[in-house]
Order: sequence, then C-alpha cells, then structure tokens
Amino acid sequence: MKYYYKENEIVTPFTIESNEPVFDMTTISLKTQRASQGYQRWELNFSTVSSGGDKEVDSFLTSVLDISTLSTMVMPQLAAVDKTITAQGEVLVASTFASGVTEVNLDKTTSFGILPKGSFFKFSNHPKVYVTLVEVNLNDLSNVELKFYPRLKVAVSNLTSIVYGPSCLFSYYREVSNLKGITFTDGVMSSSGTISLVEAL
Repeated sequence: MKYYYKENEIVTPFTIESNEPVFDMTTISLKTQRASQGYQRWELNFSTVSSGGDKEVDSFLTSVLDISTLSTMVMPQLAAVDKTITAQGEVLVASTFASGVTEVNLDKTTSFGILPKGSFFKFSNHPKVYVTLVEVNLNDLSNVELKFYPRLKVAVSNLTSIVYGPSCLFSYYREVSNLKGITFTDGVMSSSGTISLVEAL
C-alpha cells in the first residue's frame, strides 16, 4: 500500500520511532536502575515524491504555513503487516478498562480476519496510536485478548471500537527543528528534504 503526506507519495527511507524517555542511574554499587514516566509518542521521518503542478506548490506552502496546525494522515503500517491485515468489520472492546493497562479483551462478533502482530491501531475514544504485540485472530469463537504498546493512555468503556488499517489516522505536528525548503535541479524539484512529524498527544 502507498502512503501519502499532503497528497505526495511517501518514499523510503522511512522511519517510525518510539520516543519514550527513560531515566538511567548507576548506583554506588554499579547497578543500573532505569525508570520511565510512562509517556510515549510516535515520530515519523520520511521524504516524498512530488506529484507536480499545483500539488507541489500546495505541499510547499503547507510546509511553511501550517507549522502550528494539528493535522492527520493515515498511519503507515510496517511493510510485512500491510500485506497480511485481513481484519474486516467493527472490532469492539468487551468490557471497561482503566488507563495504564497493556491488554484488553475484544468482543469481535461483528468482525473477522487477522490483525497481525505489529499492526498500528487506535481506540475510537481518543487519538493515541498503539501497536499490537501479538497476532489478533478475530476468527476465534471466544473473546480475544489484544495486547499492545504503549500503556493505555485513556480509559476505554465497553463497546468502544478499535480503529485499524487505513482508518487509523495519525494526529501530528510538524517537527520545527529541521524545517527546510525544497531543492530544484535544472528547474525540476528534486527534493523536499526530510519531513519529520511528531504525534500530537
């Protein structure tokens, strides 16, 4: 599947990074202790291929004008996962779960297929993106466990739906530390530079 940023195709190299600050301390006995506050965000880095014409102009103008604007795009899936997502229908949470958990039960009576390990998804009640840690077989006759990373940011109630595949939108801000223009070679745009996006939390 192809993914797009401002109507321009995203090309490799493409990076999806997990930013979860960890504090590292060495004790007097030389033991290492690590701690995290439990906050995490996804960060994307990529380049695009120009679509030419008005789209090229719009992409450039957007890159310089919409710096403080919250935007969304389809969350790119890992290449191996992209080819094996067969899940279809509405996948629902089977109970109420508090924030901080790393797994929920699914009542998938209105869905079927497979959501592979490494699939990015969201819960419909908040914009945070999560990733599956194990394969979710929606063809199972019983309720299914969905194990994921990072920890659940917002509590979910019974019958909250899971948003996956092309419906899983990544809410982001453009990273401002590496803003660049575009490069032309022989009058033709050859590079828009690296685009960096950070998840809006």
